[in-house]
Amino acid sequence: MATPPESPREGSLDAPTRHALDWKSPEFTDETSLFDELERVFDICHGCRRCFNLCNAFPTLFDAVDESESGELDTVPKKAYWEVVDHCYLCDMCYMSKCPYVPPHPFNVDFPHLMLRAKVKKFKDGKVSTRDKILSATETVGSLAGIPVVVQAVNAANRNPTARKLLQGVLGVHADAPVPEYHSRTARKRLAGLVDAPGEGAEPDAATRGRVVVFTTCYGNRNLPEVVEDLVAVFRHNSIPVRLAATEKCCGMPKLELGDLESVERAKNVNVPELARLVDEGWDIVAPVPSCVLMFKQELPLLFPEDEQVAKVAAAMWDPFNYLMARHRAGKLNTAFAESLGKIAYQVPCHLRVQNIGLKTRDVLKLVPETEVEAIERCSGHDGTYAVKKEFHEVSRKIAQPVVRRVGNAKADHFASDCPMAAEQIASGAEGVDASHPMSLLRRAYGI
Repeated sequence: MATPPESPREGSLDAPTRHALDWKSPEFTDETSLFDELERVFDICHGCRRCFNLCNAFPTLFDAVDESESGELDTVPKKAYWEVVDHCYLCDMCYMSKCPYVPPHPFNVDFPHLMLRAKVKKFKDGKVSTRDKILSATETVGSLAGIPVVVQAVNAANRNPTARKLLQGVLGVHADAPVPEYHSRTARKRLAGLVDAPGEGAEPDAATRGRVVVFTTCYGNRNLPEVVEDLVAVFRHNSIPVRLAATEKCCGMPKLELGDLESVERAKNVNVPELARLVDEGWDIVAPVPSCVLMFKQELPLLFPEDEQVAKVAAAMWDPFNYLMARHRAGKLNTAFAESLGKIAYQVPCHLRVQNIGLKTRDVLKLVPETEVEAIERCSGHDGTYAVKKEFHEVSRKIAQPVVRRVGNAKADHFASDCPMAAEQIASGAEGVDASHPMSLLRRAYGI
């Protein structure tokens, strides 16, 4: 077993750094090289165990070690390694908040990206199920489900217990997992006039250019178009010109979580040139879903470190509340609110926390008079497609339970999360709680 240094933070006092991923190298998916690294990192994790309560990947690993013949990693079957990989949903919280051995520490532990490497190997070897491929094809599924004649039938089936049990049996989507509603009138259709919207009247400040491109995201476009409309309304109310990109594909996060990096690259080749062109024209970029922001800000630059356009887009990509708070610091945010929001129980999604921008959603909402925000920094357990899979749904509920309890105990007027999927997972477990998006609450406070 690896021996930790005397001080767990020795050599790791600097901010965590991330190394680019050489994912096109043959060594990246070489089985011997991969399992050597899995064994090295798992042995370090076994000797530390600080991440035991983050998700089910670590308990799965530690139980496998404890139940092995030697009580060490050398007698853990390789099948257990893949079970650990399957339980990792790449939330990044172990890397950003718990692990004392991340770079620049000499142990150089990057657990999430090691799990990504294993997922890439699994995908390359054809060991990914049809169910998982379908769930990760968010754009294709949303496009088909959103056909006007089809959408009503899809939404009705998703609300029907008998149909859901059939779906569980056929596809392995848990009958009790919250699934999103689909819309044929998407956000991009509703806001089509913004594709070529001019940016005149922008007021830049030290941090922002004062005009934004809204990347609607698959979820915002097809499942919650009203949230995109709310975002546009709020930004316009703050005299920030808004437009849409001429073209938009899925950000690639679902395919990243599947290990299908070729599909990630294809999406990048559509999105990034268009967004980079708009950045060159003087636009910033915002997206209403934290995972999509993280994809552009962190994952794509690590996957394509030599791509100057990727770097350009990453530098211009903002969380929308971080953007509004930057405008507020510059004295440019409209704080003439028409309505208080009372008490808000607010769950901070993992993919927002790991952006290291602070609790900007909370801070903006607290600007509304007579509004209290209780921030809950715990995982929802939803995490992409993990919670809807039959074999992981009950585990996801267990992960979410601390948040569900806090939301229930808060007795708040509103419950909100920046991640719509996390919000529905939590609300479905808390009696009498409805999920809202923080941007929708802010629009309500403005009275617009």
